[in-house]
Amino acid sequence: MAKYLLLKHYRGAPAAVNDVPMDQWTPEEISAHIQYMNDFAARLEKTGEFVDGQALAPEGTFVRYDGEGRPPVTDGPFAETKDLIAGWMVIDVDSYDRAVELAGELSAAPGAGGEPIHEWLELRPFLTEPPAITE
Repeated sequence: MAKYLLLKHYRGAPAAVNDVPMDQWTPEEISAHIQYMNDFAARLEKTGEFVDGQALAPEGTFVRYDGEGRPPVTDGPFAETKDLIAGWMVIDVDSYDRAVELAGELSAAPGAGGEPIHEWLELRPFLTEPPAITE
């Protein structure tokens, strides 16, 4: 089994086919989208492939250490994750091909007009061992 992270993006990924921002959806369209996500996760729980998942609020802050006795520094001169990452799901599957299959299925969640979004999802394997360093 291999664990993969599926990342849903607010922006920063290629445009989806049904590229209508969620803040322009009707309450019914939002409910249908969330129900699809919940049903997808429930099905994967039954097969043992679902690990965890969460939607993320658009608010957030980057924080870093700024030295002994100094307060942490917040935010910086880069694209903000809070503007990019909408949510995530962790799956534990038998193969990369299965992870791609599930990501493709999740990409079909309904959006505006009840039509599939065909959104791009980022599929990232968990690092299981440190990368080899060659000199």
